[in-house]
Amino acid sequence: MSKIRQLLQNYGDHIAVPWREDAAPAQRVIFCVYRETDERTLRAKVDEFDLVTREAGYDWRHFDLTDTFACWLSGQRYAKKYFAQPELLGNLLPRYLDYLDEGFERFVAEQGAHTRSVVAVSGVGSLFGLVKVKDVVDRFAPLVSGRLLVFFPGSFENNNYRLLDGYDGWNYLAIPITADKTY
Repeated sequence: MSKIRQLLQNYGDHIAVPWREDAAPAQRVIFCVYRETDERTLRAKVDEFDLVTREAGYDWRHFDLTDTFACWLSGQRYAKKYFAQPELLGNLLPRYLDYLDEGFERFVAEQGAHTRSVVAVSGVGSLFGLVKVKDVVDRFAPLVSGRLLVFFPGSFENNNYRLLDGYDGWNYLAIPITADKTY
């Protein structure tokens, strides 16, 4: 069985367990962790995660971060200058996090996500080097009254998440689901 197929099965087993309604935002976050080399395979199977979620009796909403940086940067007043001199972006990047937060909040409101919804976030690898996934999750989690599912290309070891295995990770309270096991 492929790693992504096993990840899907482990996610299905986890999502079928009845939810506590009184869980804090950080306790409602689920990370589906997979090797970054499996990104294309995972994206091809996102609809299957949707099906498994709906079979468990929950609604599904999907938010993709992949193109958000390009959309945000191209809308900046001095976009051409930033493209020519990316080192000038340092002071502007905190606004990107605000842009993500506002876009996600609008998405959740428009989609009618509620306490029986899973809001899945993909394209997290596109944040690498721009903003920290932890900061994004900290902003997104309180906006979701159901479950926030983050498709996470990287690794989870010793309670540490590492995005794209590219730098030292961080410890987060999310429930990790990997192809090898469900926690």
